Amino acid sequence: KVQGDRLPTICRFQYSSVATILAGKFDPLFEKYKEIMGHLMSSSTDSAPPDVARQVAILEGQLTWLTYITGSIVGGHSWSSSRIGNGEETLDASLSKRVLQLAQGMDYRLTSSNGAGKADPKLEVAMLYYFQNFRRVYMFMWEQSSSGGSSISTMGSMKLESAPSTKQKVYQSMFENMGLGDHTVVANLIVTKIGKNLKFWPDEHDIVAKTLNLLTDMAGGYSSSKLLLTLDTVKYLASHHTHEEFPFLNVPSNARHRTTFHAILVRLLLSPGGEEKLGLTFDKFMEPIIETMSQLGALDSSQLRSEAARMPLIGIFRDLRGVAMSLHNRRTFGMLFDMLEPRHLPLMSKVADLWYDQPDVMISLLRFMHEFCHNKANRVNFDQSSPNGILLFRATSDVVCAFGRRTLATATPAAGDIYKMKYKGMSIALGVLNSALGGNYVCFGVFALYNDPALDNALDISLKMALSIPLDHVVAYPKLSKSVFGFIEIIFRNHIKTTMALDTSVFMQLMNAVHEGLQSSDAQISSMCANGIDHLATFYYENSGKDKPEVHNLNNHLAAQPNLFSSLTATLFNLLLFGAPQNHWAVMRPMLSLMLANESSFTAYKDHLMRTQDSANQAKLNEAFNKLLADVNRSLESANRDRFTQKLTAFRVSTRGFLTL
Repeated sequence: KVQGDRLPTICRFQYSSVATILAGKFDPLFEKYKEIMGHLMSSSTDSAPPDVARQVAILEGQLTWLTYITGSIVGGHSWSSSRIGNGEETLDASLSKRVLQLAQGMDYRLTSSNGAGKADPKLEVAMLYYFQNFRRVYMFMWEQSSSGGSSISTMGSMKLESAPSTKQKVYQSMFENMGLGDHTVVANLIVTKIGKNLKFWPDEHDIVAKTLNLLTDMAGGYSSSKLLLTLDTVKYLASHHTHEEFPFLNVPSNARHRTTFHAILVRLLLSPGGEEKLGLTFDKFMEPIIETMSQLGALDSSQLRSEAARMPLIGIFRDLRGVAMSLHNRRTFGMLFDMLEPRHLPLMSKVADLWYDQPDVMISLLRFMHEFCHNKANRVNFDQSSPNGILLFRATSDVVCAFGRRTLATATPAAGDIYKMKYKGMSIALGVLNSALGGNYVCFGVFALYNDPALDNALDISLKMALSIPLDHVVAYPKLSKSVFGFIEIIFRNHIKTTMALDTSVFMQLMNAVHEGLQSSDAQISSMCANGIDHLATFYYENSGKDKPEVHNLNNHLAAQPNLFSSLTATLFNLLLFGAPQNHWAVMRPMLSLMLANESSFTAYKDHLMRTQDSANQAKLNEAFNKLLADVNRSLESANRDRFTQKLTAFRVSTRGFLTL
């Protein structure tokens, strides 16, 4: 890789000579390769005589290296270089023409033999490397080139037509010298190769992955995505996205690629004018998925739990996740929600109840639910009179509860990968509920008002899952840590009444976890724990003395553990003064609320710290504390918080210069 990165810089010093040498190497090899392929016709290389197969292997190996070299050189073209416009694009065109002709030959043989006449997989991967580099350098201007020049609108209907820029001239010269046609022809060649790779290389994981990466990058560009919508191959992909047409979708090891494949297609379909240009509506696109879900929903419990249902279930949830990933606004999310509710969402909880012990099925289901519940770009936004937010949370609660109950009743595996077998599913399940609880599309007060147990059940099961995992295991797995501590932060933020109603032993177990997470080296985890402490201290300060059940419950917890606030205050100040820099902003937020909630804990820490210093440092430390507390009001308004945070920063800087441990 390092050699490939340096190659463009070296070659472009004498690019004309290098290009001549490369062309001289490439042409005889390509002619020999075409000659042998003409004799093999539709038969595979493996069925050829040993000497011919050996010769083919040598030729394909040499062409692989030349394709990598060409891709590296073309990909090293810089539009900011002072050498732009001096004719180097004609050399790029000369080399690119040879590689694209090789791609056409490989594609023709593959198609005419119905997949039997395959080239070496390494040559296919090299071709994808070339396409990716070509795309990065020469695809970003397709939109501009199709219109010739650019126009600038001024004052009403007047337009000033500007001459093509140097970049556009270089770009047009590139395709003219290539001699294969305009940019549309070249784009169609690349996309056709993508389609053939997906159709004829189902078992080659590397080829499938790199092919989809190339398609993702092309679909992600503004100009290239608009061009893709006009190509017949893309229209075929969008209207035939089933495993019958593309067998890679049915290979278990390619399960995650199903998600990528459908995310790309839906992104193109729902782009401006996408449905019209592809001649396909979103409803029509979803028909194969919805039909499969209907068939699965009609099965009884024993049939749904059978091996015959495993791959369809994994596939359908992977596909749905890919679809959901590309829904970025209220309208498109509503289209998918209306398809699934009420007919198909109950299938999710049924699958969770039956397949809870099979990670491959459950991870697929839970990842879809996580994406479906995620309110990114405020897409989960229903009408004021719509019950859909509540219905979505009910479905989410049913899935989490079904999986959680079954998992909690199952013994932890004594051997094997405990994270993969148990913790991974629990982590994603907590993530699902975190997304639903923090999505701001459900009025949770409705559940208690109408005696709906969905919220209480979800919180209860999720809390039991979080606390069933040993704390050292939680800390050992970063993704699990973020799910567990994220859940704890949310229940302290939005469900304090439920949290305060817990038994004191359970509440203290939560606080011990928060105390441990606060000291994590991961800034995100320590920040979530600090926020949880801030929610608790703020609640206590603002409601202390009020006649509320949750206040009485908190007082009972504090009576059982009177040094809770003191230990938290000491830990926060120790992290501020002696901890790693990345945790400073995280630990500062709850300090003011803790000090106001329990002033004695701050005084006790101050006295303790003073006793650890000599007399000279005590005077300096006392002065620093006085500056910290000056002009700080007894309120938790944002302005007061910000002012105190600034003072904490200054306090840390001034005290670290003289404090001794």
